[in-house]
Amino acid sequence: DTSRAFEKVAMEDRAGNLKIPLIFGIDSVHGNANVIGATIFPHNIGLGAAHDPALIRKIGEVTAVETAASGIHWAFGPTVASPQNDRWGRTYEGYSEDGALIASYSGEMVKGLQGPPGTEHRIQSGYVAASIKHFLGDGGTTDGIDQGDTQVDEATLARVHGAGYPPAINAGAMTAMASYNSWNGVKMHGNKSLLTGVLKGQMGFDGFIVGDWNGHGQIPGCTPTDCAATFNAGLDMAMAPDSWKGLFESTVRDVKSGKLPMSRVDDAVRRILRVKVKLGLFDPARPIEDKADAMGSPAHRAIAREAVAKSLVLLKNNGVLPLKASANVLVAGPGADSLQMQTGGWTLSWQGDGNPNSLFPGATSIYAGLKQAIEAGGGKAVLSEDGSFTSKPDVAVVVFGEQP
Repeated sequence: DTSRAFEKVAMEDRAGNLKIPLIFGIDSVHGNANVIGATIFPHNIGLGAAHDPALIRKIGEVTAVETAASGIHWAFGPTVASPQNDRWGRTYEGYSEDGALIASYSGEMVKGLQGPPGTEHRIQSGYVAASIKHFLGDGGTTDGIDQGDTQVDEATLARVHGAGYPPAINAGAMTAMASYNSWNGVKMHGNKSLLTGVLKGQMGFDGFIVGDWNGHGQIPGCTPTDCAATFNAGLDMAMAPDSWKGLFESTVRDVKSGKLPMSRVDDAVRRILRVKVKLGLFDPARPIEDKADAMGSPAHRAIAREAVAKSLVLLKNNGVLPLKASANVLVAGPGADSLQMQTGGWTLSWQGDGNPNSLFPGATSIYAGLKQAIEAGGGKAVLSEDGSFTSKPDVAVVVFGEQP
């Protein structure tokens, strides 16, 4: 409702209003998991284990429909990071450390979100703009420090961390997001050689580059409300949620003083308007919006179930699996009956925390799924978070992991 209210004001017939449509983006990074009842997919680390590019495209299509149905035009994904250090807290957001696997996925996800290259009026058809991120090297920081410094040579940066970008650009990716990290000491939000020279130049990216949350403010000499350097480097749109007014005012001053050339502003505006035209935002008809029945539909959840099954990895068995239908099973561990732990970050809230099972209608915890299957076979499943028991089980299933 809020986004539609802003859109209505932007397109009103009134004196001085240019009627330029707004564009709203959201972190639909494993489905439109911002909405209660939407289809939630495994995070990218799980999808990487599936080794199934066709599945990735189907996930993109579902994500697009459920994002567009909520009135949002732009998904902040896919993440095409190449995590190189497990200590990096965002490792789970990357498909793999293998550039070849990332490259096989990135274009398919973009096609799923946006439709095949050349598709017109995407929003009307249930498509949204993709955002390939985070450019560049977010998964390679020293010691895995988030927003740290990726200290590698140019060839390694391109081969390891840049592998996912060309396929995504060839698929028509409309936007790209700059990364918080630095490359050899230079913050990406201010790295002209990479944003303009490589991404827009060598790679031929004709969409617009958006910043991450106040990322421009991390450039030396900049603040969240004053940063001509980021636009001169090639950023087209700053993500300035709480600093936008000051940044707007300082940017106008920088243009008037010549610190920020008008030609750079024209280029940024042209790129942003091009995306809005491709999305069909100048067309008031949005038939896909408000289709609540698209959220978490049985067909969409079937694809999520397929993704979960293909994401599972069996490391060792020794004859334990499959479980006997009549077994007495102890289901233990903090993650056994926690949908919050199953879904992780970027789910219903930024960190994915504070979410009781009641906020996941139609979802099934690991314990609940085991209980249903075991009891159907004549067995018994007992939940014990700390692993204690009074009657010795035939087998124990322990579910553990990190809290979001």
